[in-house]
Amino acid sequence: MANLETTFAGITSPNPFWLASAPPTDKEYNVRRAFEAGWGGVVWKTLGAEGPPVVNVNGPRYGAIWGADRRLLGLNNIELITDRPLETNLEEMARVKADYPDRALIASIMVPCEEEAWKAILPRVAETNADGIELNFGCPHGMSERGMGSAVGQVPEYIEMVTRWCKKYYDRPVIVKLTPNITDIRKPATAARNGGADAVSLINTINSITSVNLDTMAPEPTIDGKGSHGGYCGPAVKPIALSMVSEIARDPETRGMPISGIGGVTTWRDAAEFLVLGAGNVQVCTAAMTYGFRIVEEMARGLSAWMDDKGHASVADVVGRAVPNVTDWKHLNLNYVTKARIDQEACIQCGRCYAACEDTSHQAIAMKPGRVFEVIDAECVACNLCVNVCPVENCISMVEMEAGSVDPRTGRTVEPAHADWTTHPNNPGALRAAE
Repeated sequence: MANLETTFAGITSPNPFWLASAPPTDKEYNVRRAFEAGWGGVVWKTLGAEGPPVVNVNGPRYGAIWGADRRLLGLNNIELITDRPLETNLEEMARVKADYPDRALIASIMVPCEEEAWKAILPRVAETNADGIELNFGCPHGMSERGMGSAVGQVPEYIEMVTRWCKKYYDRPVIVKLTPNITDIRKPATAARNGGADAVSLINTINSITSVNLDTMAPEPTIDGKGSHGGYCGPAVKPIALSMVSEIARDPETRGMPISGIGGVTTWRDAAEFLVLGAGNVQVCTAAMTYGFRIVEEMARGLSAWMDDKGHASVADVVGRAVPNVTDWKHLNLNYVTKARIDQEACIQCGRCYAACEDTSHQAIAMKPGRVFEVIDAECVACNLCVNVCPVENCISMVEMEAGSVDPRTGRTVEPAHADWTTHPNNPGALRAAE
């Protein structure tokens, strides 16, 4: 079977599945249960500086978005970092690491943006023998209003400065957790690298309000009649996370930098997608909170089976394989042509494809007597909308036109799909270069 053991920024773990810093990693009891279930690593819920305790709300902490089948698609949380004493967390971390030396244990940290604050906490964390630290520069609510979390993560200069402090006072791997609440994720990633970070992790939660109670006129979750913005996570954020991971993986400034992928990982397939886009491991939260810790068993089995099927012997063989195929729009081959095809045997004649195309797209599907739906090639622009709205999987597919045939919509001759598009005269990028 495929070997799932990973080495990430010098930290080894039996598999690439880590629990993210969040409620599931808030205490020794949880983390021991997670390791017994098979998680390869844990990022302990974010520690704060010694001093007045953090006070969390005692009302609802989560808002939610559900699918039509009540499946949880996203959580919006307003919880802050750990409200347990620093010393208690450190003692528990030391005990857990001693009992599970083969598992990765990372301390997430968030303290004021002052060198002395970091200098004070880092030696104490080092005494736990944790494998590394993760700098929480991502939390978008509560702590950001105190000048921490995403308030730091949105300023590349601060990221670089704090990372340098941590590398100065801590001799184990430093992972920088990035906020998605920023225009260009490459800039904070580059700042982390310039500060000496050993890796980055992303994405942290997205600033959000998931719903408003139309009776009380307050955002949910509601605390005594008031609501606040929070951090959004879960399956719904995965597309954003995948894009940001790929941007860092393919950017010349950060290419090769270890990436821990976070954001909506629920199945082995989600994990595999992060890995092939450049992540060296993945962190999970919402899936564990939805289904419990033992979900990792299914994730590990599925990833291993897929790797066996594809002939990949190790996780390292998978990492980054899709990155060369992520490109800018200007490099896409405009002479690659496909057309929609409807499998009449699979079609249930619901007409959803016809309604979508006729009303909102290109009028490329005809409804014939007996509710038979057929594609009009001369109108089909291959937008793929019909595939996405069809309730029957694989009933509609996009079929590539053969090279040399004529596209009835444009009158152009279809060229080989894998021609050298970078120098093709119809490539906008090539045209600009020629000018």
